[in-house]
Amino acid sequence: MARKNLAIAKENQSEKTKKPQTLKIAKAAETVSTELDKIIHERMRLGIISALAANKSLSFTDLKNLLNTTDGNISVHARKLEDAGYLTCEKSFNGRVPLTEYRITSEGRNALEKYLNHMEALINAMKRK
Repeated sequence: MARKNLAIAKENQSEKTKKPQTLKIAKAAETVSTELDKIIHERMRLGIISALAANKSLSFTDLKNLLNTTDGNISVHARKLEDAGYLTCEKSFNGRVPLTEYRITSEGRNALEKYLNHMEALINAMKRK
């Protein structure tokens, strides 16, 4: 009987020590996820902004080929990033061929860095679990 009570006490103690850790992780994850930049968090926009962060500039065609997507997809998502001030779009001509070039802005670079820091914090919180 004493051994059974001791086992129950140890189990209860173990549960008490687990809950604060679990609550701490859940709270950290909640904080990180509510602070995520919803503009960058979408997969295609994250791909666009990441590609631009790694390159001085990319053309519309470069982005389309790099991300293996459609013209419409690049247009819609690049416009959202442009509206947020995360990238610039310059339209010109190369001879008679239209050329659309994108560049990341300092605001876009800062937003991406903040986003990556939030994701890293979430990953680290889950690793400590």
